[in-house]
Amino acid sequence: MSEADQVSGLESALLDRAEKLAQEYLASGRQEHGRLLAEARQRLHLEEEHETAAAKALADRTYQQHVQAAELELRAELDRLRQELVAAVLNHLPQQLEQLALDEQRYLPLLNAWLREGAAAIEHEELVVQLNARDRQRLNPDWAAVAKAAAPGKRLTLAAESLACAGGVLITSADGRIRVDNTFEGRRERMGESLQNAIAEQFAPGTGG
Repeated sequence: MSEADQVSGLESALLDRAEKLAQEYLASGRQEHGRLLAEARQRLHLEEEHETAAAKALADRTYQQHVQAAELELRAELDRLRQELVAAVLNHLPQQLEQLALDEQRYLPLLNAWLREGAAAIEHEELVVQLNARDRQRLNPDWAAVAKAAAPGKRLTLAAESLACAGGVLITSADGRIRVDNTFEGRRERMGESLQNAIAEQFAPGTGG
């Protein structure tokens, strides 16, 4: 084989080798390109999922904040309305008590019970009882029997001067040092907070008030 043929064969071999290497690098480059694209797509997909989750979480937080704000506003409005209703009932109470005082069948047993309660609470034998003009007129004719039934063993004197009250009874010891105010006004004042709470409970959710 001549020298020229040897050179030509060597060149062909080099060209073949170069071509194979080029094809190998091209194939490797394509694979790397595909891998990088796949990784990029995966990263984009993860970022999209992360952004979607973050947006959903933000939307949920915003929604919850709006719901809580609405609940607080509604609760405040209900509390205000409840206070107005309680005030309306308390303002209407004197009229209801006046109607009660006119109903002797209901009122007189209550008056006698308050008389017994007040007389028992004062550890004195001599007591003075004060009533408003209407109740004094009702009880005066049978006062001895009323007093004996209310406080056996004690002497209850019906005061000559009428008491300025809507109803009920004021009982004092003879020396004036001890008194039990069982008038409508006195009991309402003592029961002020508990009375408001009792009325407010009637308007609480779930009570049907």
